[in-house]
Amino acid sequence: MPGEFEYIAWLRSQTPAHPRVRIGPGDDCAALEPPARELLVTTDMLMDGTDFILSEVGARRIGRKAMAANLSDIAAMAGAPTAATVSVALPNARGADLARELFLGLRDVADAFNVPIVGGDTNSWAGPLVISVTALGEATERGPVRRDGARPGDWIFVTGPLGGSILGHHLDFTPRVAEALRLHEVVDLRAMCDISDGLSADLNHICEESRCGAVLEGGAIPITNAARELSRTSGRTPLHHALGDGEDFELVFAVSPEDGAQLLARSPFPGLAKIGTCVETGLWLELNGTRQPLAPTGWVHSL
Repeated sequence: MPGEFEYIAWLRSQTPAHPRVRIGPGDDCAALEPPARELLVTTDMLMDGTDFILSEVGARRIGRKAMAANLSDIAAMAGAPTAATVSVALPNARGADLARELFLGLRDVADAFNVPIVGGDTNSWAGPLVISVTALGEATERGPVRRDGARPGDWIFVTGPLGGSILGHHLDFTPRVAEALRLHEVVDLRAMCDISDGLSADLNHICEESRCGAVLEGGAIPITNAARELSRTSGRTPLHHALGDGEDFELVFAVSPEDGAQLLARSPFPGLAKIGTCVETGLWLELNGTRQPLAPTGWVHSL
């Protein structure tokens, strides 16, 4: 691995000037123009063997996923991403090549959303690749959308089809930043979350924070072709994959029935689907006229 200062010099040569960045990579801290409204901050760590397999997917796709997952969190609060920092623990073997490919993948997504990478840290060790991104964002004038505003009677929507992400989508998705900002303009988003752990698990997060329940209409949930393909060998139905696979990185949100009707009448973008209704208590799945309890299955982070 080249020395740290050589790598920093390379990074600086690859980092264009940005109007929001007063001091970029190379100093002890970055300095940014202060936001006009609430500052949003999120961080996510990805590890080889848990969130990806480096030998199978390559460093560039990993860098892409690491940045996109953080921007998805900004989208979940209907914010605009403004900057990011990156910290990496590189395996001793091929560290220099990995560092460059990771950076190119990070930039693929960051550049698409006009997000400057303003700093971070790099180290090497005898363990596997670990990458942590911290993303900054700015709330709109309507404020950040939280998880705790859903009410019984609200309609539940998702921004796109779900399930089967392990077949490639979990690495190559586009965070729904533009869709979230557009929704925030046209309706009152009462609660919202990005679907990283799985639809049933992440909707349950909204229900817990909002102190309400939800009924999902099984026949209304949009399902990917990947979920149908996976179901041929998994022993699970496409619907079960849509409910619990996770890493779809679509958005699930609640709005009033009046705003929901507006979205159905004139959708601001393709793929939007009404999938259920908030109720007083419980998490339920209604399928073929029968309502049954729904377990919040999905990814669980063990400690």
